[in-house]
Amino acid sequence: MNADAHAGDITSVPKLLERNVALYGQRPAYREKEFGIWQSWTWSEAAKEIEALALGLLLLGVAKGDRVAIIGRNRPALYWSMVAVQRTGAIPVPLYQDAAAEEIAYALDNSGARFAIVGDQEQVDKIADVREDLPGLAHIIYHDGQGLRKYDHAAMTSLADVQAKGRESGDKAKLKALTDALTYDDTCVMLYTSGTTGRPKGVVLSNRNVIETAKNTAGFDHLTEKEETLAYLPMAWVGDFIFSIGHAYWAGFCVNCPESADTMHADLREIGPTYFFAPPAIFEAHLTQVMIRMEDASRLKQKMFHYFMAQAKEVGPRILDGEPVGLWARLKYAVGDFLVYGPLKNRLGFSRVRVGYTAGEAIGPELFDFYRSLGINLKQLYGQTEATVFITQQPDGQVRSDTVGVPSPGVELKITDAGEVLYRSPGTFVEYYKNPESTASTKDPEGWVATGDAGFIDPKSGHLRIIDRIKDVSKMQDGALFAPKYVENKLKFFPNILEAVVFGAGKDRCCALINIDLTAVGNWAERNNIAYSSYQEISQHPKVLEIIKGHVNAVNETVAKDEMLAGCQIHRFMVLHKELDADDGEMTRTRKVRRAVIGDKYDDLVTALYDGSASVYTETEVTYEDGRKGKIKATLQACDASVAPVAPQKVAAE
Repeated sequence: MNADAHAGDITSVPKLLERNVALYGQRPAYREKEFGIWQSWTWSEAAKEIEALALGLLLLGVAKGDRVAIIGRNRPALYWSMVAVQRTGAIPVPLYQDAAAEEIAYALDNSGARFAIVGDQEQVDKIADVREDLPGLAHIIYHDGQGLRKYDHAAMTSLADVQAKGRESGDKAKLKALTDALTYDDTCVMLYTSGTTGRPKGVVLSNRNVIETAKNTAGFDHLTEKEETLAYLPMAWVGDFIFSIGHAYWAGFCVNCPESADTMHADLREIGPTYFFAPPAIFEAHLTQVMIRMEDASRLKQKMFHYFMAQAKEVGPRILDGEPVGLWARLKYAVGDFLVYGPLKNRLGFSRVRVGYTAGEAIGPELFDFYRSLGINLKQLYGQTEATVFITQQPDGQVRSDTVGVPSPGVELKITDAGEVLYRSPGTFVEYYKNPESTASTKDPEGWVATGDAGFIDPKSGHLRIIDRIKDVSKMQDGALFAPKYVENKLKFFPNILEAVVFGAGKDRCCALINIDLTAVGNWAERNNIAYSSYQEISQHPKVLEIIKGHVNAVNETVAKDEMLAGCQIHRFMVLHKELDADDGEMTRTRKVRRAVIGDKYDDLVTALYDGSASVYTETEVTYEDGRKGKIKATLQACDASVAPVAPQKVAAE
């Protein structure tokens, strides 16, 4: 069936739902794994659930223009809530489920939310902790009532009861009138930015933004109702919204929700998605698990793995892109696929991936090439919340690790004299909610949006290459270009390194703070009979520091080969005694590093790296899971790295 031919006068996501019921009524729309069993709802069944909830919301007093917060893990009922809220003429405001109570309070207050639909007791408790500061919040609707029996239900109702009342006495005529009245330029959703440089801002996206973007980009990758995707990323992130609502409703495919974060990998293997989206951190975690398993494998399996992976790296991406490859090389790759790549893809849950994307952060080229070499059609896209995600995409056959592709359909690009990337598109956001100053400074009267990223367009291919955040790109003391993200991504390719933060702006050399990956390093320690009692202890073990030094040296050798960024080699580094954490303000909820916060918080460590100190004693404030504050104390070792010689640059003849 051709969904485009039946698009008609669709002006909202609820209208897309009506179309999908007509076109794909008996096809699966949602699945959820609960108690180990997959539950399934067709488009017709999902539409009835959404209608009942919307009718119940009207009975509760939800009115046109109200903001309704939605907080919880990926579950069909919460996705239904977003569409049900839209049907009433109100505006869904999804928030991060792992946000602290204070962060949720800010978003609820800033958005003026009158209602909140939450997943479980944890989210109810967070709101209860800050309820006194939210006089405008009228009612809470919860999905999972476990643990809530003795709570005061005067302003709190279960989602099932809201639906039951909607079915029993809801005004269907009123609901239909509100749904039919939705226009293309009405607000579809409000999403909060990650807040890397300050308070998160509420990004207002219209139905036009979401539907036009979904239509254009679904066509780019030929998405159909037969796709399967796994919804596991935060519902408050624009990436999940466009994939699990925008694309799913435009193309009519099924959204699968895992049982929990702990079972996500197992559920991924069971579903075998055809369309997959993940930030680099997810692919890094997958690779870490692979390498840990290989370390535990027999010597024969290790040799076979490394032999065939070398072959995959050589010809895998070329075969994937349809380039000519010799018969003998193809035969060896086919054997490798049977013995190594196929079982590995199956283990990862990627056997059926037809289109895979990574975005949210720059991905290291080594990590990207690893997955492409297995025959996984992984591509990069570049986007942001203000663009309804898509700014550029990589067309099949034109996938490169050092670029983020060509402009997505309908998107215009230009580069300023200062090197900043600007775009204009149908997905360009309406405004920052209640923040006209930031709106005006980000989007000019002609609709051009300043991304804050430095980049350039390759004159030969027309592909965009992103260097780094423009505020992070600067010069070193000798005038050499400093782009920390480039080096950080290379470091994170190694399974033992979870995170890295590189410093060097205005300095004579670069230094780094590094987080170990406790899963990978812990596995190594166990295999080598090395006992440890805490993250802090293993992070400072002499052998661990030596391993990390080897990784840093290897990265320096590759960085030295890049003429433009050769000055970014790391001279000294420290392994941090704690993981960088969003609860401590060091990262955003989407795991983007808050570089300025880290620079200030660990100023004593950075100073020690540059003044030549061999070690430094430090005390660091941390936030525990229950919200309490505490301090951890440690003496950290400063390590010297080997700097690789830089090849002399070729001078063009005059």
